[in-house]
Amino acid sequence: MYHRRFLDSTSMDEPARKAGKICTPERPRPWRSRLDRVARSDYSGPMKNKIFDVVMPVLPKNDLSHFVGRLVHIPLPQPVGRRSVEWFAKMYDIDLSEAELPVDQYRSIGDLFMRKLKAGVRPVGEGVVHPADAVITEGGPIENQTLIQAKGKTYTVSELLKTDEWTTTFDGGQFMTYYLCPTDYHRVHSPVDGRVVWSSHIPGELWPVNAWSVNAIHNLFAVNERVALVIDTPKGKIALIMVAATNVGNMTMTFDPSIATTKRPANRKVAEKTYDPALEIARADEVGIFRMGSTVVMLYEKGALDVETAAMKNHHSKMGASVRA
Repeated sequence: MYHRRFLDSTSMDEPARKAGKICTPERPRPWRSRLDRVARSDYSGPMKNKIFDVVMPVLPKNDLSHFVGRLVHIPLPQPVGRRSVEWFAKMYDIDLSEAELPVDQYRSIGDLFMRKLKAGVRPVGEGVVHPADAVITEGGPIENQTLIQAKGKTYTVSELLKTDEWTTTFDGGQFMTYYLCPTDYHRVHSPVDGRVVWSSHIPGELWPVNAWSVNAIHNLFAVNERVALVIDTPKGKIALIMVAATNVGNMTMTFDPSIATTKRPANRKVAEKTYDPALEIARADEVGIFRMGSTVVMLYEKGALDVETAAMKNHHSKMGASVRA
């Protein structure tokens, strides 16, 4: 049986360990080559970091991501399609009992990534709910519009949203960073009832969002391609930012299908929208879909969330569950 392990399991607290939240297959196999072991997270940390230091800056990440995105979504003839999906589900210990369709109806690994859940398997909690299945890798107060990326690394709200319009809105509020791995359900949902008043598609790089990148790449979440939206609620505004990554360049926005990250013409520019009238959205409504795993950053205006999010670091979230420390 395969385990799953989070990228930095040494920092995980007991709730995350008990949840079994990890992101890479972990079982020794005699036929694995040395190079294969290098790619796994159980290989020596310093060695793996050195390889990333050399390879990642020169790797054509955007082109590679576009290619991999197309590759994993190619429909395969049966029984090849079913067997590849079953192999991947076993490799990452994906819970197929929650999937909307039987396994033989997913024609590609990409289809499995984008799976919907069966109706009723995720009861929606009270108040603010989690937007995704993930590990909460960071959380805490927003002071002087500053967010924590990792120990010793910070970035700002205006850098993340690529605008000064919301510079002071979230000061004094809370933030949380959610990391989705291949194991996870890849649809992102609204954590609140409210109205979408603004969105922005921000082109950028496609660095991985693993532990190496979070600790090595300055302003990682403000450098990678992303889609941000601001939701107005009776308790204040919240921002939801879906961040792309290597092999995760393609995102689909359910709340506004006109926002597409799949097309990559040269000289792409930031595309902001102000919605008038605003778009109504309910708690747990689908916002968008990652074609593979990545990151969601949540910003809460002061008073919009009555939880100290710093206490939730390394917890495993389930989409639709109430946000509670």
